[in-house]
Amino acid sequence: MSWPLFALAISAFAIGTAEFIIMGLLPQISVDLSISIPTAGYLVSGYAIGVVIGGPLFAFALRKVEEKTALLLLMVIFIVGNLACELASGFEVLLIARVFTAFSHASFIGIAAVLASRIAPPGKEGRAMTLMLTGMTLANVLGVPAGSYIGLELGWRTTFVGVVILGLLSLFMIFILVPSKKITKSSKRENSMIGLKRPLVWLGLITSVMASASMFTFFTYIVPILQDVTHVEPKFASLALMICGIGITIGGLLGGRLADWNLTKSLVLALCILIVTLVAFYWTSYVRYPAVINMAIWGCLSFTVGMLLQVLIIRVAGESANYASTLNIGAFNLGNAIGAWIGGKVIDAGFPLNTISLVAAAISVATLIMVLIMFISNGRQLLIYRSF
Repeated sequence: MSWPLFALAISAFAIGTAEFIIMGLLPQISVDLSISIPTAGYLVSGYAIGVVIGGPLFAFALRKVEEKTALLLLMVIFIVGNLACELASGFEVLLIARVFTAFSHASFIGIAAVLASRIAPPGKEGRAMTLMLTGMTLANVLGVPAGSYIGLELGWRTTFVGVVILGLLSLFMIFILVPSKKITKSSKRENSMIGLKRPLVWLGLITSVMASASMFTFFTYIVPILQDVTHVEPKFASLALMICGIGITIGGLLGGRLADWNLTKSLVLALCILIVTLVAFYWTSYVRYPAVINMAIWGCLSFTVGMLLQVLIIRVAGESANYASTLNIGAFNLGNAIGAWIGGKVIDAGFPLNTISLVAAAISVATLIMVLIMFISNGRQLLIYRSF
Protein backbone atom coordinates (compact mmCIF):
# COMPACT_ATOMS: atom_id res chain seq x y z
CA MET A 1 0.00 0.00 0.00
CA SER A 2 1.44 3.38 -1.02
CA TRP A 3 1.76 6.20 1.51
CA PRO A 4 -0.96 8.36 -0.10
CA LEU A 5 -3.30 5.35 -0.09
CA PHE A 6 -2.39 4.69 3.55
CA ALA A 7 -3.27 8.28 4.49
CA LEU A 8 -6.63 7.96 2.74
CA ALA A 9 -7.30 4.64 4.50
CA ILE A 10 -6.57 6.16 7.93
CA SER A 11 -8.93 9.03 7.13
CA ALA A 12 -11.61 6.56 6.04
CA PHE A 13 -11.06 4.72 9.33
CA ALA A 14 -11.74 7.94 11.26
CA ILE A 15 -14.90 8.69 9.28
CA GLY A 16 -16.12 5.10 9.51
CA THR A 17 -15.59 5.08 13.26
CA ALA A 18 -17.59 8.30 13.64
CA GLU A 19 -20.44 6.91 11.53
CA PHE A 20 -20.77 3.41 12.96
CA ILE A 21 -19.69 3.93 16.57
CA ILE A 22 -23.10 5.24 17.52
CA MET A 23 -24.53 1.72 17.16
CA GLY A 24 -22.52 0.54 20.16
CA LEU A 25 -23.42 3.61 22.22
CA LEU A 26 -27.22 3.67 21.79
CA PRO A 27 -28.02 1.98 25.14
CA GLN A 28 -25.72 4.36 27.07
CA ILE A 29 -26.94 7.48 25.28
CA SER A 30 -30.57 6.49 25.79
CA VAL A 31 -30.01 6.15 29.55
CA ASP A 32 -27.83 9.27 29.91
CA LEU A 33 -30.17 11.52 27.92
CA SER A 34 -33.39 9.84 29.16
CA ILE A 35 -34.66 8.83 25.73
CA SER A 36 -35.87 5.53 24.24
CA ILE A 37 -33.72 3.26 22.08
CA PRO A 38 -35.77 4.05 18.92
CA THR A 39 -35.36 7.79 19.65
CA ALA A 40 -31.61 7.31 20.10
CA GLY A 41 -31.70 5.53 16.74
CA TYR A 42 -32.44 8.91 15.15
CA LEU A 43 -28.77 9.71 15.75
CA VAL A 44 -28.08 7.10 13.07
CA SER A 45 -30.77 8.43 10.76
CA GLY A 46 -29.74 12.04 11.37
CA TYR A 47 -26.16 11.32 10.41
CA ALA A 48 -27.32 9.55 7.28
CA ILE A 49 -29.55 12.46 6.29
CA GLY A 50 -26.59 14.81 6.78
CA VAL A 51 -24.55 12.68 4.39
CA VAL A 52 -27.35 12.71 1.81
CA ILE A 53 -27.73 16.50 1.99
CA GLY A 54 -24.06 17.38 2.36
CA GLY A 55 -22.76 15.08 -0.38
CA PRO A 56 -24.26 16.82 -3.43
CA LEU A 57 -23.84 20.29 -1.90
CA PHE A 58 -20.14 19.90 -1.19
CA ALA A 59 -19.49 17.99 -4.42
CA PHE A 60 -20.82 21.00 -6.33
CA ALA A 61 -19.22 23.62 -4.06
CA LEU A 62 -15.78 21.97 -4.26
CA ARG A 63 -15.91 21.05 -7.95
CA LYS A 64 -13.16 23.57 -8.83
CA VAL A 65 -11.07 22.97 -5.71
CA GLU A 66 -7.93 20.84 -5.97
CA GLU A 67 -8.56 17.39 -4.47
CA LYS A 68 -6.05 17.55 -1.61
CA THR A 69 -7.34 20.97 -0.52
CA ALA A 70 -10.91 19.67 -0.66
CA LEU A 71 -10.01 16.69 1.54
CA LEU A 72 -8.36 18.97 4.10
CA LEU A 73 -11.38 21.29 4.27
CA LEU A 74 -13.76 18.36 4.66
CA MET A 75 -11.65 16.85 7.45
CA VAL A 76 -11.76 20.15 9.37
CA ILE A 77 -15.58 20.02 9.23
CA PHE A 78 -15.42 16.43 10.49
CA ILE A 79 -13.25 17.39 13.47
CA VAL A 80 -15.40 20.37 14.48
CA GLY A 81 -18.58 18.28 14.25
CA ASN A 82 -17.29 15.50 16.48
CA LEU A 83 -16.02 18.00 19.02
CA ALA A 84 -19.55 19.44 19.11
CA CYS A 85 -20.91 15.91 19.74
CA GLU A 86 -18.66 15.56 22.78
CA LEU A 87 -19.84 18.92 24.16
CA ALA A 88 -23.55 18.41 23.37
CA SER A 89 -25.80 19.36 26.29
CA GLY A 90 -28.82 17.29 25.21
CA PHE A 91 -30.29 15.02 22.56
CA GLU A 92 -31.32 17.82 20.18
CA VAL A 93 -27.84 19.40 20.24
CA LEU A 94 -26.21 16.00 19.77
CA LEU A 95 -28.46 15.28 16.80
CA ILE A 96 -27.61 18.62 15.16
CA ALA A 97 -23.90 17.99 15.74
CA ARG A 98 -24.18 14.54 14.14
CA VAL A 99 -25.88 16.02 11.08
CA PHE A 100 -23.19 18.72 10.80
CA THR A 101 -20.42 16.12 11.07
CA ALA A 102 -22.05 14.09 8.32
CA PHE A 103 -21.93 16.97 5.83
CA SER A 104 -18.27 16.15 5.13
CA HIS A 105 -18.71 12.39 4.84
CA ALA A 106 -19.95 11.69 1.30
CA SER A 107 -17.71 14.17 -0.50
CA PHE A 108 -14.63 13.05 1.43
CA ILE A 109 -15.13 9.33 0.80
CA GLY A 110 -16.28 9.95 -2.78
CA ILE A 111 -13.22 12.03 -3.68
CA ALA A 112 -10.87 9.69 -1.81
CA ALA A 113 -12.28 6.57 -3.53
CA VAL A 114 -11.75 8.01 -7.00
CA LEU A 115 -8.29 9.29 -6.03
CA ALA A 116 -7.35 5.81 -4.79
CA SER A 117 -8.40 4.24 -8.09
CA ARG A 118 -6.24 6.74 -10.00
CA ILE A 119 -3.20 5.90 -7.89
CA ALA A 120 -3.59 2.19 -8.72
CA PRO A 121 -1.88 0.32 -11.57
CA PRO A 122 -4.11 -0.55 -14.55
CA GLY A 123 -6.41 -3.48 -13.82
CA LYS A 124 -6.18 -3.08 -10.05
CA GLU A 125 -8.42 -0.05 -9.58
CA GLY A 126 -11.08 -2.05 -7.74
CA ARG A 127 -8.59 -3.45 -5.25
CA ALA A 128 -7.01 -0.04 -4.63
CA MET A 129 -10.40 1.51 -4.02
CA THR A 130 -11.39 -1.22 -1.58
CA LEU A 131 -8.01 -1.02 0.18
CA MET A 132 -8.76 2.64 0.86
CA LEU A 133 -12.30 1.81 1.94
CA THR A 134 -10.87 -0.93 4.16
CA GLY A 135 -10.32 1.92 6.57
CA MET A 136 -14.10 2.16 6.82
CA THR A 137 -14.44 -1.57 7.43
CA LEU A 138 -11.60 -1.65 9.96
CA ALA A 139 -13.57 0.93 11.89
CA ASN A 140 -16.00 -1.89 12.62
CA VAL A 141 -13.19 -4.20 13.80
CA LEU A 142 -11.25 -1.73 15.93
CA GLY A 143 -12.97 1.64 16.14
CA VAL A 144 -16.52 0.62 16.99
CA PRO A 145 -15.71 -2.08 19.60
CA ALA A 146 -13.02 0.13 21.16
CA GLY A 147 -15.41 3.06 21.24
CA SER A 148 -18.11 0.88 22.76
CA TYR A 149 -15.71 -0.30 25.46
CA ILE A 150 -14.48 3.23 26.17
CA GLY A 151 -18.09 4.34 26.37
CA LEU A 152 -18.82 1.65 28.96
CA GLU A 153 -15.77 2.48 31.06
CA LEU A 154 -15.44 6.27 30.67
CA GLY A 155 -18.75 7.43 29.22
CA TRP A 156 -19.96 7.91 25.65
CA ARG A 157 -18.62 11.47 25.44
CA THR A 158 -15.05 10.21 25.84
CA THR A 159 -15.56 8.12 22.73
CA PHE A 160 -16.08 11.27 20.68
CA VAL A 161 -12.85 12.72 22.09
CA GLY A 162 -11.09 9.70 20.59
CA VAL A 163 -12.76 10.35 17.23
CA VAL A 164 -11.55 13.97 17.31
CA ILE A 165 -7.99 12.74 17.88
CA LEU A 166 -8.35 10.38 14.90
CA GLY A 167 -9.55 13.32 12.81
CA LEU A 168 -6.53 15.43 13.76
CA LEU A 169 -4.18 12.55 12.86
CA SER A 170 -5.94 12.16 9.49
CA LEU A 171 -5.66 15.88 8.79
CA PHE A 172 -1.91 15.76 9.41
CA MET A 173 -1.39 12.66 7.25
CA ILE A 174 -3.35 14.06 4.32
CA PHE A 175 -1.33 17.29 4.49
CA ILE A 176 2.00 15.43 4.56
CA LEU A 177 1.42 12.33 2.40
CA VAL A 178 -1.23 13.07 -0.24
CA PRO A 179 0.26 14.82 -3.29
CA SER A 180 -1.34 17.90 -4.76
CA LYS A 181 -2.78 17.59 -8.24
CA LYS A 182 -2.47 20.33 -10.81
CA ILE A 183 -5.73 21.43 -12.41
CA THR A 184 -5.59 20.52 -16.11
CA LYS A 185 -8.03 20.27 -18.99
CA SER A 186 -8.09 16.53 -18.40
CA SER A 187 -9.04 16.94 -14.76
CA LYS A 188 -11.78 19.36 -15.75
CA ARG A 189 -13.21 16.72 -18.07
CA GLU A 190 -13.06 14.25 -15.18
CA ASN A 191 -15.32 16.60 -13.22
CA SER A 192 -17.90 16.65 -16.02
CA MET A 193 -21.45 15.72 -15.07
CA ILE A 194 -22.25 14.15 -18.45
CA GLY A 195 -21.88 10.61 -17.09
CA LEU A 196 -24.77 11.24 -14.71
CA LYS A 197 -27.11 11.23 -17.70
CA ARG A 198 -26.69 7.46 -18.03
CA PRO A 199 -29.75 5.62 -16.64
CA LEU A 200 -27.54 2.81 -15.36
CA VAL A 201 -25.87 5.19 -12.89
CA TRP A 202 -29.21 6.09 -11.32
CA LEU A 203 -30.39 2.48 -11.27
CA GLY A 204 -27.19 1.66 -9.42
CA LEU A 205 -27.78 4.47 -6.93
CA ILE A 206 -31.32 3.26 -6.21
CA THR A 207 -29.94 -0.24 -5.69
CA SER A 208 -27.37 1.15 -3.24
CA VAL A 209 -30.16 2.78 -1.24
CA MET A 210 -31.98 -0.55 -1.02
CA ALA A 211 -28.88 -2.56 -0.09
CA SER A 212 -27.98 -0.06 2.61
CA ALA A 213 -31.54 0.00 3.96
CA SER A 214 -31.35 -3.75 4.46
CA MET A 215 -28.00 -3.47 6.20
CA PHE A 216 -28.98 -0.73 8.65
CA THR A 217 -32.41 -2.10 9.42
CA PHE A 218 -30.41 -4.88 11.07
CA PHE A 219 -27.10 -3.26 12.09
CA THR A 220 -28.54 -0.21 13.87
CA TYR A 221 -30.18 -2.36 16.54
CA ILE A 222 -27.66 -5.19 16.73
CA VAL A 223 -26.53 -4.34 20.29
CA PRO A 224 -30.11 -4.23 21.69
CA ILE A 225 -30.77 -7.57 19.95
CA LEU A 226 -27.68 -9.11 21.55
CA GLN A 227 -28.65 -7.79 24.98
CA ASP A 228 -32.40 -8.48 24.93
CA VAL A 229 -32.69 -11.60 22.72
CA THR A 230 -29.31 -13.31 22.98
CA HIS A 231 -28.98 -12.12 26.61
CA VAL A 232 -25.27 -11.32 26.51
CA GLU A 233 -23.52 -8.93 28.87
CA PRO A 234 -22.40 -5.51 27.49
CA LYS A 235 -18.71 -6.46 27.27
CA PHE A 236 -19.53 -9.59 25.27
CA ALA A 237 -21.58 -7.39 22.94
CA SER A 238 -18.43 -5.32 22.32
CA LEU A 239 -16.53 -8.52 21.48
CA ALA A 240 -19.35 -9.57 19.15
CA LEU A 241 -19.10 -6.23 17.36
CA MET A 242 -15.38 -6.80 16.87
CA ILE A 243 -15.94 -10.26 15.38
CA CYS A 244 -18.65 -8.84 13.14
CA GLY A 245 -16.21 -6.13 12.12
CA ILE A 246 -13.66 -8.76 11.09
CA GLY A 247 -16.29 -10.21 8.78
CA ILE A 248 -17.02 -6.73 7.43
CA THR A 249 -13.31 -6.14 6.73
CA ILE A 250 -12.99 -9.45 4.89
CA GLY A 251 -16.08 -8.56 2.88
CA GLY A 252 -14.63 -5.21 1.89
CA LEU A 253 -11.38 -6.75 0.65
CA LEU A 254 -13.23 -9.60 -1.05
CA GLY A 255 -15.49 -7.14 -2.84
CA GLY A 256 -12.53 -5.47 -4.54
CA ARG A 257 -11.11 -8.74 -5.87
CA LEU A 258 -14.51 -9.93 -7.04
CA ALA A 259 -15.13 -6.61 -8.79
CA ASP A 260 -11.87 -7.01 -10.73
CA TRP A 261 -12.92 -10.55 -11.69
CA ASN A 262 -16.64 -10.73 -12.49
CA LEU A 263 -18.79 -8.01 -11.02
CA THR A 264 -22.11 -9.31 -12.34
CA LYS A 265 -22.01 -12.87 -11.01
CA SER A 266 -20.38 -11.79 -7.75
CA LEU A 267 -23.12 -9.29 -6.91
CA VAL A 268 -25.97 -11.73 -7.56
CA LEU A 269 -24.33 -14.56 -5.61
CA ALA A 270 -23.44 -12.35 -2.64
CA LEU A 271 -27.02 -11.09 -2.37
CA CYS A 272 -28.46 -14.61 -2.50
CA ILE A 273 -26.25 -15.82 0.35
CA LEU A 274 -26.92 -12.62 2.30
CA ILE A 275 -30.66 -13.28 2.23
CA VAL A 276 -30.17 -16.80 3.60
CA THR A 277 -27.89 -15.46 6.34
CA LEU A 278 -30.42 -12.87 7.51
CA VAL A 279 -33.24 -15.42 7.65
CA ALA A 280 -31.02 -17.81 9.61
CA PHE A 281 -30.23 -15.13 12.19
CA TYR A 282 -33.85 -15.11 13.36
CA TRP A 283 -33.17 -18.54 14.92
CA THR A 284 -29.45 -18.29 15.72
CA SER A 285 -30.02 -15.04 17.65
CA TYR A 286 -31.18 -17.06 20.67
CA VAL A 287 -27.74 -18.65 21.21
CA ARG A 288 -24.71 -16.40 21.68
CA TYR A 289 -21.99 -18.15 19.66
CA PRO A 290 -24.10 -19.10 16.62
CA ALA A 291 -25.47 -15.54 16.69
CA VAL A 292 -21.97 -14.02 16.61
CA ILE A 293 -20.81 -16.33 13.80
CA ASN A 294 -23.95 -15.47 11.85
CA MET A 295 -23.27 -11.75 12.41
CA ALA A 296 -19.73 -12.12 11.04
CA ILE A 297 -20.97 -13.87 7.88
CA TRP A 298 -23.67 -11.23 7.46
CA GLY A 299 -21.12 -8.43 7.84
CA CYS A 300 -18.84 -10.00 5.24
CA LEU A 301 -21.63 -10.34 2.69
CA SER A 302 -23.13 -6.90 3.35
CA PHE A 303 -19.87 -5.08 2.70
CA THR A 304 -19.05 -7.28 -0.28
CA VAL A 305 -22.32 -6.10 -1.84
CA GLY A 306 -21.59 -2.49 -0.90
CA MET A 307 -18.10 -2.54 -2.42
CA LEU A 308 -19.33 -4.17 -5.62
CA LEU A 309 -21.99 -1.48 -6.04
CA GLN A 310 -19.45 1.31 -5.41
CA VAL A 311 -17.10 -0.06 -8.08
CA LEU A 312 -19.98 -0.62 -10.50
CA ILE A 313 -21.23 2.95 -10.24
CA ILE A 314 -17.76 4.50 -10.62
CA ARG A 315 -17.04 2.38 -13.71
CA VAL A 316 -20.35 3.15 -15.34
CA ALA A 317 -20.13 6.89 -14.57
CA GLY A 318 -16.83 7.26 -16.44
CA GLU A 319 -15.86 10.94 -16.61
CA SER A 320 -18.34 11.74 -13.83
CA ALA A 321 -16.73 9.32 -11.37
CA ASN A 322 -16.18 11.96 -8.64
CA TYR A 323 -19.82 13.03 -8.66
CA ALA A 324 -21.16 9.49 -8.97
CA SER A 325 -18.94 8.20 -6.17
CA THR A 326 -20.10 11.01 -3.88
CA LEU A 327 -23.74 10.42 -4.81
CA ASN A 328 -23.33 6.72 -4.07
CA ILE A 329 -22.02 7.47 -0.58
CA GLY A 330 -25.10 9.65 -0.17
CA ALA A 331 -27.29 6.82 -1.48
CA PHE A 332 -25.69 4.43 1.00
CA ASN A 333 -26.49 6.80 3.85
CA LEU A 334 -30.02 7.49 2.63
CA GLY A 335 -30.50 3.74 2.93
CA ASN A 336 -28.88 4.01 6.36
CA ALA A 337 -31.56 6.49 7.46
CA ILE A 338 -34.38 4.47 5.92
CA GLY A 339 -33.11 1.25 7.49
CA ALA A 340 -32.75 2.76 10.96
CA TRP A 341 -36.28 4.17 10.65
CA ILE A 342 -37.72 0.83 9.50
CA GLY A 343 -36.00 -1.01 12.35
CA GLY A 344 -37.33 1.51 14.85
CA LYS A 345 -40.86 1.08 13.53
CA VAL A 346 -40.57 -2.71 13.88
CA ILE A 347 -39.57 -2.25 17.53
CA ASP A 348 -42.31 0.33 18.19
CA ALA A 349 -44.88 -2.07 16.70
CA GLY A 350 -44.07 -4.54 19.47
CA PHE A 351 -42.45 -7.27 17.37
CA PRO A 352 -39.58 -9.28 18.89
CA LEU A 353 -36.25 -7.55 18.23
CA ASN A 354 -34.88 -10.42 16.14
CA THR A 355 -37.78 -9.96 13.70
CA ILE A 356 -35.65 -7.13 12.33
CA SER A 357 -33.44 -9.68 10.55
CA LEU A 358 -36.44 -11.01 8.60
CA VAL A 359 -37.41 -7.48 7.57
CA ALA A 360 -33.82 -6.88 6.43
CA ALA A 361 -33.96 -10.14 4.44
CA ALA A 362 -37.14 -8.97 2.69
CA ILE A 363 -35.43 -5.72 1.69
CA SER A 364 -32.46 -7.73 0.38
CA VAL A 365 -34.84 -9.77 -1.77
CA ALA A 366 -36.13 -6.52 -3.28
CA THR A 367 -32.50 -5.45 -3.81
CA LEU A 368 -31.73 -8.70 -5.63
CA ILE A 369 -34.75 -8.20 -7.89
CA MET A 370 -33.51 -4.69 -8.68
CA VAL A 371 -30.04 -6.01 -9.51
CA LEU A 372 -31.47 -8.67 -11.83
CA ILE A 373 -33.56 -6.03 -13.60
CA MET A 374 -30.41 -3.95 -14.10
CA PHE A 375 -28.42 -6.86 -15.46
CA ILE A 376 -31.16 -8.11 -17.77
CA SER A 377 -31.98 -4.69 -19.23
CA ASN A 378 -28.36 -3.54 -19.50
CA GLY A 379 -26.51 -6.84 -19.66
CA ARG A 380 -23.87 -5.93 -22.18
CA GLN A 381 -22.86 -2.83 -20.27
CA LEU A 382 -22.47 -4.75 -17.03
CA LEU A 383 -20.43 -7.75 -18.14
CA ILE A 384 -17.21 -6.30 -16.76
CA TYR A 385 -14.53 -8.94 -16.38
CA ARG A 386 -11.05 -8.59 -14.96
CA SER A 387 -8.47 -11.23 -14.11
CA PHE A 388 -6.96 -11.63 -10.65
